[in-house]
Amino acid sequence: MRRVAVCMLIVTVAVLVGTGRPAVAAPEGFPIPKISIDVDSAEKPEEVSGALRLLMVLTVLSIAPGIIILMTSFTRIVVVLSFVRNALATQQMPPNQVLVGLALFLTFFVMAPVWTQVNQTALQPYLAGEITQDLAMETGMRPVREFMLRQTREKDLALFVGMSGLPRPETPNDVPTYVVVPAFCLSELKTAFQIGFLVFIPFLVIDMVVASTLMSMGMLMLPPMMISLPFKILLFVLVDGWNLITRSLLLSFK
Repeated sequence: MRRVAVCMLIVTVAVLVGTGRPAVAAPEGFPIPKISIDVDSAEKPEEVSGALRLLMVLTVLSIAPGIIILMTSFTRIVVVLSFVRNALATQQMPPNQVLVGLALFLTFFVMAPVWTQVNQTALQPYLAGEITQDLAMETGMRPVREFMLRQTREKDLALFVGMSGLPRPETPNDVPTYVVVPAFCLSELKTAFQIGFLVFIPFLVIDMVVASTLMSMGMLMLPPMMISLPFKILLFVLVDGWNLITRSLLLSFK
């Protein structure tokens, strides 16, 4: 340790003093490593292609959460599952990790046909060198745009087209992607809230019946939530609620 400390002290003094004094040799047996960063020109096209692919992968990974949340079915699914938990009034059961994980895998299930088409028509031909990068991006976005446009309401799409100042599009292909994405997200939120409202109705009826019964019996100090919670859980289990919710969510995607 003393030799390391002495070596570091010598290097620090040499750097501070500058080149005006002769360099001090490092102690024997403890070589000082040389670190250098070189940027050389590529000699083969494959080197440029590999670097661009690495850059593309890092870029996609950095924006992957936003892509999964705003350009897939994840938003609708996770919002509806949150409504179900709030309607049951079970606090943190199921936990957030379980709801997000279930929503994520349901998203993979819903988006599997779209991603398979993207892989077959864009990714694999690009990796094989059959198409260019621009063509691969354009071809890969078509299935995703078709999915988003099927779920987007015309009113929401017209809102963002009007706010962007674009002329009225003649075909769906004339709508830019930066207009489709927020319109799709807005439509997903509205659909999720509509489904959540329908989910709340039966549990709201149970709360009202229990509250009215307790008031008629004069039990004003007894919280209705303590009595209604077991009945709501029992009803949800008897009708196989998770199966019904999952089935309704999957069928809601056209």
